[in-house]
Amino acid sequence: MAAAPILSWEGLSLIQGAGWLFQDLDVHIGPRDRLALIGRNGVGKTTLLRLLAGQIEADRGKRSIQPGTRIVMLEQDPFFTAAGTLMDFALAEPGAPPRHAVEAIAGQLGIDLERPAKSASGGERRRAALSRALASEPDLLLLDEPTNHLDLAAIDWLESWLARYNGAFVAISHDRTFLTRLTKATLWLDRGALRRKDIGFGGYEAWMETIYAEDARASDKLDAKLKLEAHWLERGVTARRKRNQGRLEKLWEMRAQRAAMLGPQGPAKLKLASDDVKTKAVIVADKVTKYFGERPIIKDFTLRITRGDRIGVVGANGAGKTTLLKLLTGELEPDQGTVTLARTLDGVIIDQQRSLMAPDRTVRDILAEGGDWVDVRGVRKHVAGYLKEFLFDPGIIDTKVGILSGGERSRLLLAREFARKSNLLVLDEPTNDLDLETLDLLQEVIADYDGTVLIVSHDRDFLDRTVTVTLGLDGSGKVDIVAGGYADWAARKAAERAVPVRAAKADAATPPPPPPTPAKVKLTYKDQRDYDLLPASIEALDAAIARDEAKLADPQLYARDPARFAALTGAIDRARADKDAAELRWLELAELVEG
Repeated sequence: MAAAPILSWEGLSLIQGAGWLFQDLDVHIGPRDRLALIGRNGVGKTTLLRLLAGQIEADRGKRSIQPGTRIVMLEQDPFFTAAGTLMDFALAEPGAPPRHAVEAIAGQLGIDLERPAKSASGGERRRAALSRALASEPDLLLLDEPTNHLDLAAIDWLESWLARYNGAFVAISHDRTFLTRLTKATLWLDRGALRRKDIGFGGYEAWMETIYAEDARASDKLDAKLKLEAHWLERGVTARRKRNQGRLEKLWEMRAQRAAMLGPQGPAKLKLASDDVKTKAVIVADKVTKYFGERPIIKDFTLRITRGDRIGVVGANGAGKTTLLKLLTGELEPDQGTVTLARTLDGVIIDQQRSLMAPDRTVRDILAEGGDWVDVRGVRKHVAGYLKEFLFDPGIIDTKVGILSGGERSRLLLAREFARKSNLLVLDEPTNDLDLETLDLLQEVIADYDGTVLIVSHDRDFLDRTVTVTLGLDGSGKVDIVAGGYADWAARKAAERAVPVRAAKADAATPPPPPPTPAKVKLTYKDQRDYDLLPASIEALDAAIARDEAKLADPQLYARDPARFAALTGAIDRARADKDAAELRWLELAELVEG
């Protein structure tokens, strides 16, 4: 028998502006629920969390909560202005957790809470807010974009903490990997309605497409306007996802080509396939070193970036990711070595500050300088039509930026910057505040971009879907260069940790022998067979994963056959692991073949 809910809303309704944001929603949260709250920017996800937390009043509905239930909300943008230090912020609210509990969490997150709040970075503020929320020992955690501004190590720590957590949580996040690993059920807020399915985020997309397909079939009975909306849902969302499958296949081809160009160690120098590749070079870094004081941030880094490359940069906060970007774009001079930029390079930089988004400007001002037309990479488009391409209702054209949600502001900035004619795109944490559909759109735009792309991001799934080469920084100055996305870099690091470190025993007085001349590599029978057959195996694993996720989309499966549900979930996890291993093996063989 299912446990009684610790929090419920019945008939929840809220008016926003001139109409209802949503009406007659029923929400029930159990004591161990792990819920993903999904929906496009602007549908009211954060507002729903605040209603669950009791921070705002509904216009209609009944809220019920079990006595003694402690609810804590992690805000997307906590208010730090009144706090002197990060510790002041953590202890400021009535009912705040004890100081020692906050310090314990902060120590695990690696944050000094005595730092002045005014000068703290986004990552430091996020860690302080997490320290306060998690130390409160809540029965229900409401998490609004918890991974924003966190580096990969902090995200891994948070995932481990939540996996052990005994309470319930509801999470809004654009981080697909985070949601897939942790959630067991999904709340989907869409067009004023709330649907729940007792399946984690891994099965959400198959479920969503099923619902949209049903809506499209039902549209035959609706009027023309609603038919058009249903048609957009089917073609604009589902079809886009299918097109992205083709783009992912192209991405794998590009990664294989890049793997062939990288040396066998993967570090810096590229073995150029032809003179034609040399002519495509847009950024050439040669033995670049950069110090902060006496500490090497980047050390002896060499890389040739060619036209069309999509480079991802990962690493802990403070490891030097933004410094590396500035070196590669010429904004910062190296202390040693050289960075040569193509004379025709014309870049667009989308940074974390979103400094162009002044709250008193209108959408029309941002896109078209107050006019009706916008030049999109040399093509003139009406601003209303261009808004549709970035999933906006054209009716917001004269809306002030300050009224838009954080995700809508980020999407508007992307629309503005992608309109500019350029051949280099620099994205510093582009996924913060974006919803999942906008992330799909961003992946599509990057895939179709003719120029070179440099991306700093902690979003693992986003990197896996977009980049051809990953640069991994460990904070010591070393930069790992890996063909592929985040998963390829993580696999490389895991393999390096698994190899036992052997102490060198060479006699210091005796010079080491010269390295042997590399012989031409001939694949063994097994290697050749793997090289030939693995692409088909990877495709079959993809199909198996999609098939099993479609089966999990059955809303009655868990109640009807929990053993079958568990078996399918396990099969999906195993298939994903097999696919990752097969992709890594094929790329290794591709390096041998091309080398």
